[in-house]
Amino acid sequence: MYGRVYSRILHRASSYRLKVYRKVPFQTAHNCPFSSWSLSRSDQSFCTGKESGVWTRSCCHFSTRQDLDFQQSQVQINSILRSNEQAVNVPEFDGRALSAVRKFDSNHLPANTPNEDRRSAATCLQSKGMLFGVFDGHGGWACAQAVSERLLYYIAVAMMPKQALEELDKCMELGRPVPPILQWYKHHSDFNYRESAPLYIRHLRVFWQELLDNEEHDEGMSPQEALSCAFRRLDADISLEAQVPLPSDLMKSTAIQVAFAGCTACVAHVGTDGIHVANAGDCRAVLGVQNSDGSWSAVPLSKDHNSQNQDELERIRAQHPPSERDTVVTEDRLLGVLMPLRAFGDVRFKWSAELQQSILASLEAGVDLDSLNLYQYTPPNYLTPPYLEVTPEITYHKLRPQDRFLILGTDGLWDEFSSEEAVRLVGEHLSGIHLQAPVSPLERKLKLGQMHELLLKRRARASPALDKNAGTHLIRHALGTGEYGELSQERLASMLSLPEDLARMYRDDITVTVVYLNYDLARPRHS
Repeated sequence: MYGRVYSRILHRASSYRLKVYRKVPFQTAHNCPFSSWSLSRSDQSFCTGKESGVWTRSCCHFSTRQDLDFQQSQVQINSILRSNEQAVNVPEFDGRALSAVRKFDSNHLPANTPNEDRRSAATCLQSKGMLFGVFDGHGGWACAQAVSERLLYYIAVAMMPKQALEELDKCMELGRPVPPILQWYKHHSDFNYRESAPLYIRHLRVFWQELLDNEEHDEGMSPQEALSCAFRRLDADISLEAQVPLPSDLMKSTAIQVAFAGCTACVAHVGTDGIHVANAGDCRAVLGVQNSDGSWSAVPLSKDHNSQNQDELERIRAQHPPSERDTVVTEDRLLGVLMPLRAFGDVRFKWSAELQQSILASLEAGVDLDSLNLYQYTPPNYLTPPYLEVTPEITYHKLRPQDRFLILGTDGLWDEFSSEEAVRLVGEHLSGIHLQAPVSPLERKLKLGQMHELLLKRRARASPALDKNAGTHLIRHALGTGEYGELSQERLASMLSLPEDLARMYRDDITVTVVYLNYDLARPRHS
């Protein structure tokens, strides 16, 4: 059955040419008082050679027919799928308030090398609630990396009351220990821009000082206001940092990479009053709801910002002259180039052409643009920028007794199955019960061969879960589901065995976080 898949892979591999790029230098570790930027391991997940053979991206391994081995054992498959999984139990009462989150499971599986997806999770220590985010990078991993370690700070600071911000600023001014803003939940493989930490802290401080000067900020922003403000402010800081002089070449090159790359983002603030989701791009948030009969329903808490969203298309077209109506989005992409229609970074679609040329020209004397994964091109029909923004679309959902979990996923997950399928998989994984619809009158009239196919599909749905982690469970099914809905070891092995230079042709990076809700908080209280 999968022989055709292998032959297509081999045929496509033979048609690609080898290119060579220099790798990007790595940031060194840097101590700072903020927990997510504190000193930890040096990142070793990227290639270490000065040059590496690739087709389209640096640090990829050049494969040949002899390299393609699709025979993997169950142990090998499990090792690959589970290497980045994370499971965290959250105390019901943390000393400040009840938690709306019971626990969360998370995982990611790369297709790009390096992985361009990122994820974040943290508890707000100076305000209420927890924050979860998934970030899908494009044009490299630099922007997703910076946003994943910075955005949650901006959101948390915006929600802090003025009194807490004053204490924070006083400690910074006097050089005293700074009260922690977030309790981060980090995976051991997570990487931070430690060289850029002083810059990030300085701009975060400028942000909270401006909030202190705002007479209306006494009690802090609501989650909805904070999410919107934080998205826009961080994107503005990313743009600014790429334009101003910085203390070191490494810090400058990082700022340039972050600004010229891009990433989409979906962030959820989960509090006892409900869930706020801020989305910019094509990541997705879906609520899993258990119905009274035990079945599962998916409630979308975000909309994809791409060409399939007609409201989004009209929004962008309305921002430009009528003469550009047919060129703003062509071939389902912004200016024929970019698939998501909202994103961080991507200054190629935001700055004037003159500013872009000026910034790149200032680097040319001492920096190889190829080494920074920067490509000197101007999108076609680039007439009235900006064409792209990061302003998030925000959704609020009040917590109800039937709300069981929230799924946050990058588009690599949603490319493989629908929101409804994802919710059903997690719901049945949670309950351990696989509900089967009654055989309909039409199905009773099926021929023997058709009945056999129906039985195979029903048996596939009743298969026991192989993973404790719901994120791993989703990724396994996303890549390994066969013709009848069964888990196919052969299909899964073939997808996980693809060499670095071929994997991205058949799947995207997949990142998913499943947040289990403390739905008991929503039950009516009786005296």
